[in-house]
Amino acid sequence: MSEWSDPEVELVVSDYFEMLLKEISGLPLNKTKHRSRLIPQLNNRSSGSVEFKRQNIGAVLIKLGQPYIAGYWPLYNYQGKLEVVVIDYLIRHSEVEKLFQRFADSDTIQSPKILEFGNFLVPGPLEANLIENPKVAFTRAPVKTNFLEVEQRNRKLGFLGEEIVMRFERWNPIRKGKESFADDIRWVSMEDGDGAGFDILSRNLDGTDKYIEVKTTKHGKNTPIFFSRNEGLFSQQKSNAFHLYRLFNFEKVPQMFVRKGPLDTICTSLPITFKGFF
Repeated sequence: MSEWSDPEVELVVSDYFEMLLKEISGLPLNKTKHRSRLIPQLNNRSSGSVEFKRQNIGAVLIKLGQPYIAGYWPLYNYQGKLEVVVIDYLIRHSEVEKLFQRFADSDTIQSPKILEFGNFLVPGPLEANLIENPKVAFTRAPVKTNFLEVEQRNRKLGFLGEEIVMRFERWNPIRKGKESFADDIRWVSMEDGDGAGFDILSRNLDGTDKYIEVKTTKHGKNTPIFFSRNEGLFSQQKSNAFHLYRLFNFEKVPQMFVRKGPLDTICTSLPITFKGFF
């Protein structure tokens, strides 16, 4: 199959953003109809190749810290030109940034009234999913605001995610006949503030302590997390008892995966800020 031409890349990127803006605005989205409308405009591309390109675009957006369509597993082995076209689209469409900001900052988030904990816990992303990203020589400034990080700082979203984890941690020992453990769970970030390096102190079914850090997103399973130096250090100090609880798809059907161990070993961590002393 020939390499995608510049006009083809621009078409699929434009169509992707049209779908993405529908999704984050809560509007109906039919991905199949979008694909059927797009394919006749391309150079004899198959449905599969269009889907792969959509996954590539999702990977570019995640790398740039932008919202992406949750249903597409990101594929990072993309052409360098794709990243340039995505950035160019964001620069030329200022209305997209406003919608991203509204989505990340929204305080109208509602906790799901009905949540089936039996189907709540799912496997995490594949550890081998990420590969080295292509290097692109930018001629213009890339996207400045990391809206994935902005969303994680959304206090209401964080509160609601921790609230659900508190409910889950009480439900789990009760169903296992360990009712007394449910009474020992502490919502540390609510009672003592955010400086402890974790959010919830729970109990394993063998009675040992479990330190839980909760990270919640309205996006999909592959959305990066952002953690502080304090959280990283605490996860190393309590390496055998530290658990990351990752909630995702929060406004649709929330689910969660769990990773145990220091944060710098259970995910690929990259430094994004530095402190300079004089």
